[in-house]
Amino acid sequence: MHTPLCDRFGIEFPIFAFSHCRDVVAAVSQAGGFGVLGALAFTPEELEIELKWIDEHVGAKPYGVDLVMPAKYVGKGGGDAATFANLEKLIPDAHRKYVEQILEDLGVPPLPEDAEARVRAPGLDVDANAPGQMEVALAHPTKLVVNALGPPPPEVVRQAHDHGIQVAALVGSREHALKQVAQGVDLIVAQGGEAGGHTGDVATMVLVPEVVDAVGPNVPVLAAGGIGCGRQVAAGLALGAQGVWTGSIWLTVGEAETQPFIVDALLKAGTRDTVRSRAMTGKPARQLRTAWTEAWEREDAPKPLPMPLQGILYVEAAHRFVRARSVALGSPVGQIVGRMNSVRSTRDVMFDLVSEAVDAQERLAAMFARA
Repeated sequence: MHTPLCDRFGIEFPIFAFSHCRDVVAAVSQAGGFGVLGALAFTPEELEIELKWIDEHVGAKPYGVDLVMPAKYVGKGGGDAATFANLEKLIPDAHRKYVEQILEDLGVPPLPEDAEARVRAPGLDVDANAPGQMEVALAHPTKLVVNALGPPPPEVVRQAHDHGIQVAALVGSREHALKQVAQGVDLIVAQGGEAGGHTGDVATMVLVPEVVDAVGPNVPVLAAGGIGCGRQVAAGLALGAQGVWTGSIWLTVGEAETQPFIVDALLKAGTRDTVRSRAMTGKPARQLRTAWTEAWEREDAPKPLPMPLQGILYVEAAHRFVRARSVALGSPVGQIVGRMNSVRSTRDVMFDLVSEAVDAQERLAAMFARA
């Protein structure tokens, strides 16, 4: 299972793995894939600690960093208007009261006065933190910088290229892919609506070949969304992708930092137990269907706020849900959750992805040989 991307990044298998956990990132890269650290939750100082740890544990294998730089959000442009204090003022009292009512109905108590509750939401402080995060990433042997929610700023692409680092971007449509290529992006991740987190509504099976044909043979494409077994890896390659991008399946591996009560909820969930909702960040994101998502679907519910205001509400509530060990808030996850039925090591998951993909390719080759 060797594609041009393997040569481009010096990896054994064209399997890219997104995770907020450094242990998973290092384990995937050590197993021959390409780990990508989600940096949203980290300040530049914290990101430095995470990347230094990865450098020390990845065994000189390549890895990447995912920096969230949305194209549209409240407060874009920075300045006083984008400060957390000012953004908080933009949240209507009706929305805060509604969240309090949800928490009260679910029996989730307030946080103790001395509890730490730092808010980090997509789009929040991007203008202040993204340059710092980028500077940190450039100071490490990072091989790839990834962005979602729109084309990365031109200066980010330029900085990365000046340091010999390639840039990837997630897209949910043909049009988005073309905009990314025009911005200088090197690698396109065509993410179908089955995926967890922020995603569009076009299915992977339809989206991948459409994007591959649109960007042409000189821009490699990764297939993403609903990929959790080797047959799906082989399918992505058959659709014209040079590799796959995976995310949800790493939430329940042994190395992940996912809270045990969330892991339990994920293991019990089925394929139909997810929903694409704005209840988490203000932009459509696939997640477990829970009391939280259902509350925002009620007829009397206020309309979810734009990013990052809805994210502020969500993260503030999340601190209370987590402390109460309540699964009513759920977790971002894709439809592949129906196949996530046990806790396994990252190495075992990688082995199964590769071996099953090879078996699928050999089976298809035998079928074509008999035709």
